[in-house]
Amino acid sequence: MLRRVHSPPGRPLLTFFISGARPVQRRQFVLSTTAALAAPAFLRNALAQEGGISGKSLTIGCSAALSGPLAGFGSDLRQGAEAAIAQINARGGVHGRALQLNMVDDGYVPQRTIDNVKQMLGQGSAFALFSCVGTPNNTAILPMVEEAGIPYVAPLTGASSLRKNARNVFHVRASYTEEVQRLVQRLMGMGVKEIGIVFLDNAYGRELLEDANRALATAGGKASVQAALATDGKNLDAVLAQVDAAHPSAVLLVTAGAATVPLVRGLRKVLPGVLMAGVSASLTGDAYKQLGETGRGLAVTMVMPDPNKGKNAVVRDYQAAMKVRGQQEFGLGSLEGYVNMRVLAEGLERAGSDPTRSKLRSALAGIRNWDMGGFVVDYCGQAPYVGSRYIDLGVLGSAGKFLA
Repeated sequence: MLRRVHSPPGRPLLTFFISGARPVQRRQFVLSTTAALAAPAFLRNALAQEGGISGKSLTIGCSAALSGPLAGFGSDLRQGAEAAIAQINARGGVHGRALQLNMVDDGYVPQRTIDNVKQMLGQGSAFALFSCVGTPNNTAILPMVEEAGIPYVAPLTGASSLRKNARNVFHVRASYTEEVQRLVQRLMGMGVKEIGIVFLDNAYGRELLEDANRALATAGGKASVQAALATDGKNLDAVLAQVDAAHPSAVLLVTAGAATVPLVRGLRKVLPGVLMAGVSASLTGDAYKQLGETGRGLAVTMVMPDPNKGKNAVVRDYQAAMKVRGQQEFGLGSLEGYVNMRVLAEGLERAGSDPTRSKLRSALAGIRNWDMGGFVVDYCGQAPYVGSRYIDLGVLGSAGKFLA
């Protein structure tokens, strides 16, 4: 009988014909083998073995900003993810294996993210990837993720450009496009016609600027000013002058990281009483507290439930996990890290006691209407995999917490 045997998913594509009238073509075999060997060394190693797993432990890799302008996001993410891991491991891990998180700093520099992930793949030190931070950073590593076939759960970005049928990437959060649409609809519904936009001057900010302009056009409006803020905020004075000259009734913040706090303070001075609304990535947990009274009335989209209100079971679980680790303050960033790790752990649980990356991909894709306790994840079984459409709108009080 003639039988065709393919290599398993995620391995170099080699096809053999066994015990039949049609023999293997030597030239085809040599060419296929040569192509596999010609791949970059780090990809050959990643394809040859599924590292990061032993009988007692399973290691998850992450490249994140633990320094630089988005350091707050990396810090929040780590707190929540490690709280989830501690909680899971205290209950026996996943099929007897303790989860471990290997988080490496990239300072929000895409090339450093590439180098970090390349090293993890080359050394076989991670079974899966988790929540790398930033739109430009994730854009940089996505080709490697797809080539290596490593499952990647919950990139910390809502960029719609990264949700284009990637077979190995499982997003959790709703998209920035949806967040921006919600904010524009709310502002326009309040009768606000003159809306200014301040956007971060990088790939993240420019993509959200396009989202905002599309949303405004759909709602019959347009931006009265579009000001590009440097990632380090060095051109803040020029941005404030540009916005002040346009004198909009509201300002849409599609910024991120440390530069947002002085921006909000500056806008309060030059345009007292102006409405301000930002996306979920605009501010970190520490930034909310730093703003204090200046932040009062700032509207922000939330892709997670309110971390300080225990009305949802998932928030109560998160708060309990944080308290065990001595953390008494809760935030959206650490809650997102907690939820993301819980999603990855659920996929590993469903993948069984002898997991492979292929099994993990299939298990994650099979998650349908999984209610974590007030937060539902559904991957619908096909790419692009986006687990949640949850978006709420919060308004800040003076204590850095959302008003009821």
